[in-house]
Amino acid sequence: MAEFKYIVRIADTDLDGNRPVIYAIQGIKGIGYRVAEGIVKDLNMDPKKKIGELSDEQIEEIRVLIEEKIEEMLPSWMMNHRKDYFTGEDRHILSTELDLQKQDDINRLKRIKCYRGVRHEKGLRVRGQRTRSNGRSGLTVGVSRKKR
Repeated sequence: MAEFKYIVRIADTDLDGNRPVIYAIQGIKGIGYRVAEGIVKDLNMDPKKKIGELSDEQIEEIRVLIEEKIEEMLPSWMMNHRKDYFTGEDRHILSTELDLQKQDDINRLKRIKCYRGVRHEKGLRVRGQRTRSNGRSGLTVGVSRKKR
């Protein structure tokens, strides 16, 4: 039997070897439960088995699928960066590249001065939430009355 690995490194992320495969994979930024479930089913692995108990070959299979073949495996509606602004492609971005791409998208919105970009610049809610009574910042909360 192979030795137990307490830390498994996949996609520049250290994963806890004591967690089941399906939950450990979710530790990678950009992979949620549905994507992790698809990865486990695609590789015919037991989702309840701890990731530290897997052999080196199985871990390598997971690594190759996540880092190189994930866009081929997932349907386009499941990817996290659909219809890229410059290329028009559907992509699934992981780890630090996801943070950089998100920041680039926000900076593009600010640069072209669209409504969402202006809201981002001002630090206000972007997705249509109400701001009159919720999401306030500052010391005073409530109604200020005039003194008599």
